[in-house]
Amino acid sequence: MARTREFDTEAAVSRAMELFWTRGYEATSVRDLTQHLGIGQGSLYAAFGDKDGLYRAALEHYRTTLAAAALRSLEEGADVRAAIRALLTERIRIAVENDGRGCLAVNAVCERLPRDAATRRTVREMQEASREVLVEVLRTAMERGEIAARHDPDAVAAFLITFLNGLLVSSKITPDARSLEPLAELALTVLG
Repeated sequence: MARTREFDTEAAVSRAMELFWTRGYEATSVRDLTQHLGIGQGSLYAAFGDKDGLYRAALEHYRTTLAAAALRSLEEGADVRAAIRALLTERIRIAVENDGRGCLAVNAVCERLPRDAATRRTVREMQEASREVLVEVLRTAMERGEIAARHDPDAVAAFLITFLNGLLVSSKITPDARSLEPLAELALTVLG
């Protein structure tokens, strides 16, 4: 008779996300995970297949919680400049918290690519979702005359995502929001 799972997988994924985010994939062992999650190795393997499966679940959890919340706030922002500024500064704040742990998605790219195709797909999907929302927000703002229409919204969205990725890598080197926030202001000048 098969045993029923005796732990909350969603809570386990959330806790694993925090551990991977703090330590990275390579520095987190299966033993670290089982101790941190309070589950046995057999339970981890039964629920997630292996460490890679749990890592992918953690990245997906990041995408559907923190990354999705950032996109919702962007879509709900009335003033496009203020909404993009808030998005950038909030990402900076999250990245520099906890001794500059950075952004989980950017950390995953820096640590796992090019050899991990699953991580590449997950992060690419996150970035594509962000780009699509940004394009729509920018296009609407351009049509309303809120921002200059001198650049293609697709190019501006791609620039902002590329800029943010670089900014998040820089936050690992200089985990100081006060020194990074002026860079976000400079990036906003592309909006005209």
